[in-house]
Order: sequence, then structure tokens, then C-alpha cells
Amino acid sequence: MPIELSLALQARIEPALALLREGSGEQCLSDFMFSNLYLFREAHDYQFLPGERPAISGRAYDGTRHLMPLFDLAATPIAELRGMLDGHDCFYPVASQVAARLAPAQFELAQSADDADYLYAAAAFADYPGRTLAKKRNQVRQFLAAHQPSSQPFGAGMADAALAVLQGWMQHKGKAAGEADEAACREAIAHAERFRLEGFVHFADDAPIGFVLAQALQPGVFVMRFAKGLDSHVGIYPYMFQHFCRAFAHPVHWLNFEQDMGLPGFRRSKQSYQPAALLPKWRVRVRLR
Repeated sequence: MPIELSLALQARIEPALALLREGSGEQCLSDFMFSNLYLFREAHDYQFLPGERPAISGRAYDGTRHLMPLFDLAATPIAELRGMLDGHDCFYPVASQVAARLAPAQFELAQSADDADYLYAAAAFADYPGRTLAKKRNQVRQFLAAHQPSSQPFGAGMADAALAVLQGWMQHKGKAAGEADEAACREAIAHAERFRLEGFVHFADDAPIGFVLAQALQPGVFVMRFAKGLDSHVGIYPYMFQHFCRAFAHPVHWLNFEQDMGLPGFRRSKQSYQPAALLPKWRVRVRLR
């Protein structure tokens, strides 16, 4: 029987996700963390299916019903996989390393650009070098010319400041309570220590103006789970990303900005930072006999 996702399931699900992440380096998909499943459990109708081959049942942003396998898809008998897909459209998300091991005669593979994770070399954020990133470099200069920012590592004492930024961000975007990713962001702030979300809160004139919460996927590889800044402070986003890559307590080699969900604004913003790669998330179907 499906089980609603709860914090109590973290100890059961996270070890399986750790195996999916193991050895993937910068190619690790942003989905393979319990925090991501929990925080967006309502948006995707996530449910845990226990058993010998556990999985997460969910619904993609385009409505596709899918199963996230918490086991080695390529090592599972094809008959079992056919049975598991009853009531679902595909296995998803499947990493390229696993998809490459699936026999084309038995599986159909597809991907959508809307799903792909944006991957960036952290070195590009450190100085925003070259002509393609000149606009970001100039935005940081403009920000520093207008403000004397200070930053504090995120911790329990920074929660109220981060919530103030979130509220200001919602107002500036014209969002009503509960819209966008407000609920998930509030829970992320509340459970940051449990989920090992780390980052900074940024201030100008003693008022909070932005924050980032990131999560280690692999050594040196961090996914930016939440980044919120006040639009009144031009350049806050490129400044925050640069500061994270320069000032974080551990080495940062790669940043993952997750998917754009096919939203034009997200796509333009993420492409403007010149990604090093887009990481596909495969949708896998079992061919008919």
C-alpha cells in the first residue's frame, strides 16, 4: 500500500537515494535527496511504495504519472518492471548512467528539456569571466557600488531574516500566500539542519535582502535549493551565487540549479549564467512483449 511521505520515512528512503547518488560526481541529479521529495510532496503527489524493490510514486509537472525506482533498474528482471508500471506511465527520473545500461530492445527512453538540471562550473561564478558573463559581472559591480552588504552563514538564528526575505520576495512578485514555492521554502528554512541545507543570509543597511540554501549532492557538488533576493537590490542574485562559491566553508566545484519546468522566465534566467551542461532525466518505458 502507498504511504504518504512524512519525516519519519527519511531513515528508510535516504539510504536508497544515497546509492543512486553514489559515484555520480557532478552528474548527480538534483532529485535524489529525501529533502527534495518531502518538500515537494504535495506538488507531485509523492507516495512511498515499500517492498523488495521500493519506489516513489509521483506526478511530473506535465501530469505524467511516474515511478522513481529506489533500486537498480538495469539489474531488475523485465517482467517485474512491467508489473510495477501498472497504473504509471514510466520510470522517472532515471540518470544517464543507468539509462546507458538499459537494453534498447526492451526499453523506450525519452527526455524533456523541461526536466533537465542546469549544471555550472563554480569557477564561472567566482569572477564571471569573459564576454558571455559580462552582464553578471557588471551587475555585481553595480550592487557593490550601491550597497555595503554583509553576510551570515545560515543557521537557526537566521530563520526570521530568511522568512522576511521570502515575504518581501512574494510581495515583489505579486504572489498570494501559498503560491510559487512559498510552502516548500518555509519548510526548508524550518528543517534546514535536518536536511543539511546550508548557505548564507545577506544584509544591506542591517536589513535582510537575500538568502541561499544549498545542499551537497556529492563532494564539491551543490544544488541550489532556494535562492531568494529582493528585486529592489539590482545584482543581488549574481552577488549571492558568487559569494557562495567564494566564501562557503567547503570547496565548491559545481553548482546545480535544478530544472526550469518549461517556464520561460526560469529558462532565460538559468541560461543567462551559461550552464556547462544540461543533465537529462530519462523517462523509461518497458516495451511491449
